[in-house]
Amino acid sequence: MSRSPHDIINDLERDRSLHEPDRLRERSEVLDRLESWRLCGLPGHLETAVEAGLRDRIEALCVDLESVDDQLCESIRRDVQLGAGARRLLECAYAAGPDEGGRTAGDSYDYLDALISGVLQIDEPGMPLAGLAAEMVFYQPTPARHIFDMIARTALDERDVLIDLGSGLGQVPMLAAICTGARCVGIEWEAAHVECARRCAHSLNLDRVTFVQGDVREIDLSAGTVFYLYTPFEDTMLRDVLDMLRAQAATREIRICTLGPCTATVAQERWLQVVGPWEIHRAAVFRSA
Repeated sequence: MSRSPHDIINDLERDRSLHEPDRLRERSEVLDRLESWRLCGLPGHLETAVEAGLRDRIEALCVDLESVDDQLCESIRRDVQLGAGARRLLECAYAAGPDEGGRTAGDSYDYLDALISGVLQIDEPGMPLAGLAAEMVFYQPTPARHIFDMIARTALDERDVLIDLGSGLGQVPMLAAICTGARCVGIEWEAAHVECARRCAHSLNLDRVTFVQGDVREIDLSAGTVFYLYTPFEDTMLRDVLDMLRAQAATREIRICTLGPCTATVAQERWLQVVGPWEIHRAAVFRSA
C-alpha cells in the first residue's frame, strides 16, 4: 500500500539528517519530489482544507532545505576565494559514492550542477551574443559530474596546463583550477561568454585561470598538456583542430579529454591511444602515442 503525502511530509519534517551538508544528493531528490507536488498538485483526492495545509508544509520544507543548500554554496564559495575550496568541492562531488546505475552517463544535469551554479555564481551575459561561426556547435555547459570525472581521470596537477577548446562560460577551467594545481585556459569564440567567465574568475580570486576570446585555430596552443573538447566543433573545423593538436603532440606528450559525439572521431586518430574504455556519453581520455 502506497504511503500518503501526509505521512511522507511528516517523515521529512522529522528527518534532520537532510540538514547535513554532505546529504546534497538526498536533499535534491526530496526537493524534486516536493517541487513536483508544488507544480502538479498532490497525488490522490484530498479535502481542500487538508490539501491547503499540506501545501503550506511543502512550501516551508522547500524553503528550509533550499536554505541549507544556499548556506553550503556560500560557505564553499568563501573557501574558494581563500584558495581552500578544493577539499569541500571534491567531498561534495564524491559523497554519492561510486557510480551505480549509470549516474555519470548522459548529458543531463543534476544536484552537482545546482551546487556549482551556487558556488560560481556566473553572471548572465551583459552584451548580445555574436552568434556562431560556421561549424561551431551551440554552447552547452558540461554537466558538473563529467567535469569532476575528467579531473579525476586525467590526474591534473601543477605541471599541467589545461586548455578548454570552446570554454563557454568557463565552468571547466574554473573548477579544474579550484580542484587541482593546474594552470587553466579557456578559449571561446563568444565575447559575451568570455567576459562573464573573466568576471567570475576575478570574483573568486582564481589567478591560475585565463580566458581568451577568439577562433581556436588562431590561438597558440603550445603551453597545453591537456586539452578538453565537449564537441565544440564539427566537420572541417574539428578536423583542423585535431590536426593542430597532432602537431602539438609532435613536440611533447599531450592528453585529450572529450565528451559527446566528437569522441567517436577522436577515437579514430591513429596518433592517439585511449586511456581505459570509452563511451560516447562519458568523458574519454586519450594520450598521444
